[in-house]
Amino acid sequence: MAIDTQVLPSARTAPGRPRRKVSRRHRKDTIAAFIFLSPQLFGLIVFMLGPLGFALYLAFSHWDGFGTVTFAGLSNFTELFNNPRIRHSAVNTVWFTVLQVPGVMITGFLFALFMQKAGKMTSVYRLGFVAPVVTSSVAVATIWLYLFNPDISPVNTALRAVGISAPNWLQDPSFIISSFAIVGIWQGLGYQLIMFMAGLQSIGASYLEAAELDGCSAWQKLRHVTVPLLSPTILFLSITSIIGSFQVFDYIYVFMGTTAPDEARTIVYEIVQMAFQEFNFGAASALAFLLFLILLGITGLQMAAQKRWVHYAE
Repeated sequence: MAIDTQVLPSARTAPGRPRRKVSRRHRKDTIAAFIFLSPQLFGLIVFMLGPLGFALYLAFSHWDGFGTVTFAGLSNFTELFNNPRIRHSAVNTVWFTVLQVPGVMITGFLFALFMQKAGKMTSVYRLGFVAPVVTSSVAVATIWLYLFNPDISPVNTALRAVGISAPNWLQDPSFIISSFAIVGIWQGLGYQLIMFMAGLQSIGASYLEAAELDGCSAWQKLRHVTVPLLSPTILFLSITSIIGSFQVFDYIYVFMGTTAPDEARTIVYEIVQMAFQEFNFGAASALAFLLFLILLGITGLQMAAQKRWVHYAE
């Protein structure tokens, strides 16, 4: 069969034409995407990546905020590791996290379970729980500053009425961090509640019905069906809650001001004190960088461990 050779060049070049059109269109789409993203990218570079890079530079430098920046090597980090006050603040931060994170997550989960049976009052209760979340942390701390006052506190009055010796919340070293944790649990409960309610509503009724047909009790359904299907929500909330608890500062500043005792100081409080009270921006940046590495490591461990206990419904 004879082949017309004049057709071959066009046949060879034909497949290449759509590729050039696709490539040209792809370039146009890329340029358009960068144009639309440029304001956000500019803000990201100027207000996040830029200060982050400058802070990392200061972590290896000496600077009081006014004079020249001098290279310090690892001396800032050595100073931090040898400072007993920083170690004490790190212990306080961990203790606050141990109290606040499980407390707010467990109470949020329990209240979310109860809210499923609230009926028409669900929206009213939800508003009451969410109100502290949208309230300024300074306002929340001011309210609890009144509630923790040993002389006029209604909490202490109620405890004494039932025969319980009320503690001196913000003066007794044994209760200071616990007091901060109570405030954190109270303010963060609404957010946890909303997230757990969303997770519970996403669980298909067929799973619970199948468990009920198999003769599972309410506790067995909760343990073997509800909690495993809520594991993605639990993972997300545990990551965000730990990050937030390690950054606690506002409660301490409102309660104690700039003269907080060692029993009330946390890592972020130390960072602020070093930078804006002692004007040691190098050590403050080094401590902030260490906090970033710690949170990055904890988040990485959580993401690595989630393969064993997080279950995603298909």
